[in-house]
Parts: sequence; structure tokens; C-alpha cells
Amino acid sequence: MARIDLDLAHAYKPNPQRDEDYALLPLKMTFEDGGAYALLGPSGCGKTTLLNIVSGLVKPSQGSVKFDGVEVTGRTPQQRNIAQVFQFPVIYDTMTVAENLAFPLLNRQKGPRGASAEYIKQRVGRIAEMLEMSNQLDTRAAGLAADAKQKISLGRGLVREDVSAVLFDEPLTVIDPHLKWQLRRKLKQIHHELKLTLVYVTHDQVEALTFADQVVVMTRGRAVQIGSASDLFERPQHTFVGHFIGSPGMNFLPAAVAPGAPVGATTLGVRPEYVTLTAPNAEGAVPATLTQAQDIGTYWLLTAKLADDTVVRARLTGEQAVPKVGDAVWLGVKGSHTCYYKNEELLA
Repeated sequence: MARIDLDLAHAYKPNPQRDEDYALLPLKMTFEDGGAYALLGPSGCGKTTLLNIVSGLVKPSQGSVKFDGVEVTGRTPQQRNIAQVFQFPVIYDTMTVAENLAFPLLNRQKGPRGASAEYIKQRVGRIAEMLEMSNQLDTRAAGLAADAKQKISLGRGLVREDVSAVLFDEPLTVIDPHLKWQLRRKLKQIHHELKLTLVYVTHDQVEALTFADQVVVMTRGRAVQIGSASDLFERPQHTFVGHFIGSPGMNFLPAAVAPGAPVGATTLGVRPEYVTLTAPNAEGAVPATLTQAQDIGTYWLLTAKLADDTVVRARLTGEQAVPKVGDAVWLGVKGSHTCYYKNEELLA
């Protein structure tokens, strides 16, 4: 395990001049020893590039990578002692489950600090138990379904105790949706038990928020916020975070619609969970016309339009009376959970 310090930028093109030329804009970031982190963002935001720089598959065009204070920018993944799990299973079909899980340890056995056969057996047994594969240890991998093969890949990444970090590049892509929740929970449990440094790349906010202690939200090559699930939901530091986190995302309105905005604020942001139906002309409320009311089961999702066609969504509990489509309503958008932004960044 290792503390990983990043101070870098990366461009695949020579002599980058504009922000658009960078795959990763300049960033400083630290992954603490034993922490669980997720790199979250849409396709093309730079998260896999960042992961590959950490692993040593890509060398940053600017800056440095340090493990426990030691410069490793020019070192290979093997020299960095990294384990990496990819989108699709990387296993040996001709081997059994046990042989696949043992393979990384057997490779290390050839060196001066090689593991004993008894240790390998115990370690493989423990990882198989964590992944609920104990009854399949003697089964050849070729006969397993894609999700079982990916569980073997996860196990191969986790089986070594001496790795600096385990990196996951969207490892649940091939997993059936009904099994994803189980594996996310299992990875969280494994992290608590093994205390490895884990970095997990995904575009799925549910995966990121349920797996990681700290989530790095990325867009257009920039890390715009690092924080817990609560931080990202309650106080998005950037309008992209407000939009990307949550279902639906944060509402954004001109700050002038509600009197009392901080000086310089241009945009008001409020989560649908904190928008309320109010009496006409109530303080912090805006008039709107209801355009849609969806019964989600545990709550109603209302969609309304302001006079300037700005769309506002609100989540109502089942106990509240639901207005009809076309009704004039007043929506409370100003409260303790309201955020204000200038140039897309949180002001207050």
C-alpha cells in the first residue's frame, strides 16, 4: 500500500497551447494510503488517462507521480508494484479458478521474497471466500459466465497484500445489472477487511458513491471536486457536479429570481429534493407552470417552467397533495441547501 501524490498535466499532442489540447489539465491530488477512491465523470473526461498515469502505463507529459514520497514517474507498472483490473476479464481460460487466483502470487514466488505454498493456498482461499467462489475453485475458467470470469479478475487484483495500489478501470461493465449491486457491496467489504489503496474508474455515479470514501468528479480533463457522497450532493463546488450527481441533477436558475443572492452570484442551484410547493408570493419562491407530474412510487417528480422557460424539478413525498399539469404553482427555491455560483464555481 502507498500514499500516491500527483502533480501533473498530460497532453497526447506535442506543444499544447490551449485547454482543449490537454487530456488532463494541471492538477494536484493525493490518494491516501489505504483509502478507497473513485474517478467519476463522462466518457472522454480524462479519468482513464489519470488511472493509467498512476499505474505507469502512461507517462505524464508534465509533472510527477510519487509513491510514499518517492519519485516513480519514469517507472513501469511492475516497478511501481501495481495491480490493475480492466473492463473485460483478463484470465487464463485453461486454468482453474484457484490457479488463476494464485498466478500473481506464484509469479512473485520466483523472486527472493517469494510466498510459500501454504500462504498461497490460504490467500487464494480467503479471496475466493470474499468473492463467494469457494465452491468453484477447481472449475476451469473457460466454462464460466462473463460475470464469474470478471470476479476472477477482481480476485487476481486483490490477492497480493504487498501491492502499492489496486486500480479498477470500470470493472463491472460486463456484469449483469442485478449482480452489480452485490459486487459493489462486496468490494466495499473487501476494502474494509484488506485496507488496500483502491482507485476505481467509472461513469456510473451509483458505483462511485457506494464504493468510494472520496470521489473525484472530472469533466473536460479537469478534476472539479473531490469529496464524500454527502459533500458532492449538498455542496457541489462546480455546476457540473450539481448537474452530474443526483437523479435528476440540481436545478439551476438565474440568481436574480430570488432576492438576497450574494454579491456577484449569477446562478442559483437547488436540488429537486429541496424544492417545495409554497403559498403564492412566499419568501424565496418563484411562480411557475406545472408541465409534468410523474409517480415514481416512493415520491412524485414534478417538472415546471418559469416565465423565462427555465425548467425546475421538485421531488414531493407521497403524503403531499400533487397539483395537476397546467396548474400555476409557487416553488420554494431559497433555503439552507441553496447554492450560489459565479463562472460555474461555488460562491456561497
